[in-house]
Amino acid sequence: MRPGGGDRITLRGLRAYGHHGVYAAERERGQEFLVDVVLELDLAPAAASDDVVDTVDYGALADRLVAIVAGEPVRLIETLAQRLADACLADPRVRAVEVTVHKPAAPIRHAFADVSVTVRRSAAESCPEAAPSSGPAPGREDGR
Repeated sequence: MRPGGGDRITLRGLRAYGHHGVYAAERERGQEFLVDVVLELDLAPAAASDDVVDTVDYGALADRLVAIVAGEPVRLIETLAQRLADACLADPRVRAVEVTVHKPAAPIRHAFADVSVTVRRSAAESCPEAAPSSGPAPGREDGR
């Protein structure tokens, strides 16, 4: 395992009001969303320096995530989760992120405890040129 390979910053239960949903009523009325984020990054530099500039400032991150949830409406929480993941991966120290968007007031006609969508993204996925080449596609020498 490389240094910092298991290091994580976790932010759970971040609450924000947004106007996301498939139905017009959801987009008009809005509702509360909860967001959980797990960032994977090397925390050794921050541990050594004891300085916030060497890590992800989770207060500033929370501000950015709330702004996205409160911002431009989308129809699907899958899209919202992707936008949040992209915001987390904008920091080059973040190697991977897992984002869960909870929609506790989803328009479901049955009693339920929660509905959520979870996406996991890596810096290599968001920046394909940074991903190591895996060579040609199986069965193809030319890689097409």
